[in-house]
Amino acid sequence: MSASTAKAPSKPKALPPIGKERMYQVVIAPLVTEKATGMSERGQYAFKVAKDASKPEIKQAVEGLFGVSVVAVNTLVVKGKSKMFRGRPGQRSDWKKAMVRLAEGQSIDLTTGLS
Repeated sequence: MSASTAKAPSKPKALPPIGKERMYQVVIAPLVTEKATGMSERGQYAFKVAKDASKPEIKQAVEGLFGVSVVAVNTLVVKGKSKMFRGRPGQRSDWKKAMVRLAEGQSIDLTTGLS
């Protein structure tokens, strides 16, 4: 195949905008730990998110709820621990964590609530 007939890479299709209700379902809570606090100094923030949320959905939700511009979203599923519950073995639920990197010069104040 010659260079003149090669296809140009296509842009990923944009998701339709999600509603405010879905934004609150996607972003469950901010994570406030020592590591997450250190990340915030570099413009990154960690959130507990819904297990079925995709990266584009998380990006839309953070941008819509906090009014910031998101550059990148990284996700991972945190596996639940095996714990004892009233003398019997139990299993905590798995949950999804998202690390969001904001555009240069932007920040989120996690000490105030959402309006």
